[in-house]
Amino acid sequence: MKDFSPVTDADLARARSDRAFRQRLLERSLEALLASVKKLRNSDPSADGNTKLREGVELAVRLAEIIQKAGGRTRVS
Repeated sequence: MKDFSPVTDADLARARSDRAFRQRLLERSLEALLASVKKLRNSDPSADGNTKLREGVELAVRLAEIIQKAGGRTRVS
């Protein structure tokens, strides 16, 4: 997976009017979040790392729910 690039104002404007683009943007964000969670899981055994891991997982679940409500599929691997 490529490095995640921040979402720009132009991306947000396009996502408001282009449903397919919005779906790809959400899926790309979920993939980046899951990659970060995996990296954190393998590298930081501290209590702070565990807190960040839990927060990342909670965000991933919420984002997956948003994707599902938008009519798309999640491609979690």
